[in-house]
Amino acid sequence: MHLSPTMQKLVIHWGKMGARWGINRSVAQIYALLFFSPEPLPADEIAETLSLARSNVSTSLRELQGWGIVTVTQRLGDRREHYEALEDVWETFQRIAAERRRREFDPTLDMLRASMRELDEAGAGADVAYAKQRLSHMLEFLQAVTSWHEETRRLSPSALRKLARFGTRIRKLLELPGGKP
Repeated sequence: MHLSPTMQKLVIHWGKMGARWGINRSVAQIYALLFFSPEPLPADEIAETLSLARSNVSTSLRELQGWGIVTVTQRLGDRREHYEALEDVWETFQRIAAERRRREFDPTLDMLRASMRELDEAGAGADVAYAKQRLSHMLEFLQAVTSWHEETRRLSPSALRKLARFGTRIRKLLELPGGKP
């Protein structure tokens, strides 16, 4: 597959951004290639187009499938598996957010709750009281974010789109007379 200069820039940029978001550069580049490709692509073509080792492509495709944002399809007359990215970016965002919550937020919440129990058992003291206060604020924040995520996860992609468009109207609705929201 030949990539136009614009497509090359997009794929390279997506790889750089993926690395900043904690995602392997190859995984991000493969996702970008599949997202912008009008047709599903076989792994060997992905490897050739991006100049990646076939083993790296296979591992990256499994990772993307694990996130639920790339699927496998078959082509009539072709025994190879072809891969395609989800078309709806809102659905993709929802799946990534759900997976990040499962991998990152849930274990952190478990650890914070366990730490709070340990501090409760530790007794009194200025250091313990301060740590409990800070821990309580962090726990409250992460529980609120998790709760918000659960509510938005139940929304359809079109409802999520509408919610995102409310932006400044929600801010204005929340503003209190004489102050900030």
